[in-house]
Order: sequence, then structure tokens, then C-alpha cells
Amino acid sequence: QVQLVESGGGLVQPGGSLRLSCAASRSIFSINYGAWYRQAPGKQREFVAIITSGGSINYADSVKGRFTISRDNAKNTVYLQMSSLKPEDSAIYYCHAVDGTENLWGQGTQVTVSS
Repeated sequence: QVQLVESGGGLVQPGGSLRLSCAASRSIFSINYGAWYRQAPGKQREFVAIITSGGSINYADSVKGRFTISRDNAKNTVYLQMSSLKPEDSAIYYCHAVDGTENLWGQGTQVTVSS
């Protein structure tokens, strides 16, 4: 089974930046999409961004213009560059992909935006 491992979370002040990484144990992002979701305490998991194998990109309205998703196929890694962070961006961020018919999720990485 393909493993997804997120990293890069942490504590940052409002207006700051973080870059999250999602490394897959083998090449899947070049043949299928990679996506980021997030879940804040007491809320449902929500979509953040997606990049398809063809390079098409889409963002949630709440992060457009502030977040950038990208992919490095050689490293089997998807990134989420987050800028102009707000307290409401605080959440556990999860990487998501599919491998055939199997839904894959990482363990999550905590992002806290606070002064």
C-alpha cells in the first residue's frame, strides 16, 4: 500500500508563511491527482487544493491567492505553499491521493496560526 507522509506544519504568526510537503512511497502523483484537505476542531474536513496529473489546479475560495499547490514527480511529492496565513487557517492538514480504487490519506500535519 502506498504511504503518504506530510511534513512542514507548525506554529506561525498571522501573515506568515509555511510550506507543507506530502511525500508518497512510490510514484502516484504523475498518474493521478494530489490534493490537500484540512480539518479544524469541531468542523468537518474541507477541501483546500488539488493538482491533477495533467497539471490542472483548483483551490477553495477561502485560500485562492494565498496558497499554491505544486508537484515534483521526480520526488513523488506534492507541496502546499501557504502565505498570508490567517488564524482561521489553523487546522490539521491532510494529503489525499488515489491509487487505483484505493483512497489514500496521510496522517496529517498541524498548522497553527496565532500571535
